[in-house]
Amino acid sequence: MNGLCVTNVTKNFGDVRALKNVSVEFQPNKIYGLLGRNGAGKTTLLNVITGRIFADSGKVTLNGEEVPENDKVLRNIFMMCEKSKYPDTMKVSDAMRWTREFYPGFDGEKAMALAERFQLNVKKKIKSLSTGYSSIFKLILALCVNVPYVFLDEPVLGLDANHRDLFYKTLLESYADNPATYVISTHLIEEISGIVEDVIIIRDGEIIRKETRESLLSHYYCVTGSASAVEGFITDKKVIGMDTLGGLKSAYIEGAPDRGVIPDGLEITQMDLQRLFIQLTNSKGA
Repeated sequence: MNGLCVTNVTKNFGDVRALKNVSVEFQPNKIYGLLGRNGAGKTTLLNVITGRIFADSGKVTLNGEEVPENDKVLRNIFMMCEKSKYPDTMKVSDAMRWTREFYPGFDGEKAMALAERFQLNVKKKIKSLSTGYSSIFKLILALCVNVPYVFLDEPVLGLDANHRDLFYKTLLESYADNPATYVISTHLIEEISGIVEDVIIIRDGEIIRKETRESLLSHYYCVTGSASAVEGFITDKKVIGMDTLGGLKSAYIEGAPDRGVIPDGLEITQMDLQRLFIQLTNSKGA
């Protein structure tokens, strides 16, 4: 089977079930958004996929081969996470050189060019980097390893708006030049909404949505107006959440709107990804 497949994976930490029978598939050459609230299981899932921790049950395979403790397969997977795996006293330039030892396809020339673009001083020791430049250092490695699957766990931690924008542009350039599968796990949903092709939403250790962004957004809409008008409109609708601001009420509805029967005083709009995520992860019935 082609692709990276997670099948019926469960992981417990003591009495806490971090992942509950999770199954999800990552196809080649796509950009995914992995979305979930704090403690939802995102990082645990990524750590299981990349072999950093072992599942209690289930399996992870890449093109049919099991991933855990399989160096040949793991060379096809790279994960950027909050904690660097390099010695703190190592210089950035030396870390780049060592990365090539583990990932032979690492593009050192591109890494140096990106360091200049992001104004990263490669002569600095890793421990002396600020939070933002530590993220930039790890992002450059991730964008230069040239492997089929790259996982980015909170990739823009500490980055200012300019550097975040530069990262998204650089990611898309890398994707266009050398297609690979990128999985972005982040809380900045609005910023990645226009980048990701497929969306995976995890809540309380379970996958509750996994489909293309366009398909997901097409299944929901928002109706806004006076409280009485909205209440009348939603009587026969499946409502996943509501907000009230002053005299206005907004209801978030699952289904496709019938724009031919919209009462006066109501406005129908499509939900954006961030608003939909909030409502789906609020709703216990999702």
